[in-house]
Amino acid sequence: MTRPANPVRGETTLAVAGTEHVLRPSFESLVAAEEELGSLFALVERASEGALTLREMRALLWHCMAAESRPSREAVGEALLETGLVAATRPVRAILAQVIQGGG
Repeated sequence: MTRPANPVRGETTLAVAGTEHVLRPSFESLVAAEEELGSLFALVERASEGALTLREMRALLWHCMAAESRPSREAVGEALLETGLVAATRPVRAILAQVIQGGG
């Protein structure tokens, strides 16, 4: 990680293979995630119902990582399993909160 996450900007982090990666829900990253996953509003609804899949979590987090230092999708998936689902939902919730509420 080159700089700490700025929660005011909706940023959070995820450790992948021992390296902390800043997750920044930029407009571009969210558009890319939406192109892959479908409507972000529907994604938020599924999350609120506890119906978010690991594939969706992995894709959302992967798209919010800086492209120049982004690990493979497989590594992000492994990090989710290593972290455990409860802890892995923290960065997902932070990103989805940014989608719903907006921010700094």
